[in-house]
Amino acid sequence: MDMKLEVVVLPVADVDRSKSFYKESGFREDADFVVGEDFRVVQLTPPGSECAIIVGQGITSAEPGSVQDLHLVVSDIEAARAELIGRGVDVSETFHDAGGVFHHAGNECRASGPDPKGRSYFSFASFSDPDGNGWFLQEVTKRAPGR
Repeated sequence: MDMKLEVVVLPVADVDRSKSFYKESGFREDADFVVGEDFRVVQLTPPGSECAIIVGQGITSAEPGSVQDLHLVVSDIEAARAELIGRGVDVSETFHDAGGVFHHAGNECRASGPDPKGRSYFSFASFSDPDGNGWFLQEVTKRAPGR
């Protein structure tokens, strides 16, 4: 049986501000349902993704900005980074993990620049939405076997 991740709910303080941020970042607006004064659901999808995000009011008890380490996989990290910067997003420099595996929590073990060996899965850049929900761009140029 297939199980596909379809939606990630992001806790935000200001729905309109978040909606604007994600739309300006290139996400497609799929829906904006207002169901009363205290319930609103806004669904947005990153370009090329089958998984969407939902921001809204009355949809989660999580604290705004508490979701971290979401990954947007891109085929060219420098081009994706430049596009987001061109759209007004504050994106970190490209980095790789000094240990050579996967990025550590926070800024620990970040080495400047893309993976020096040019390996798929090993180059990153990061950004946050206005509430502090954290995202990574991860460059994947060749999928690992079975993926």
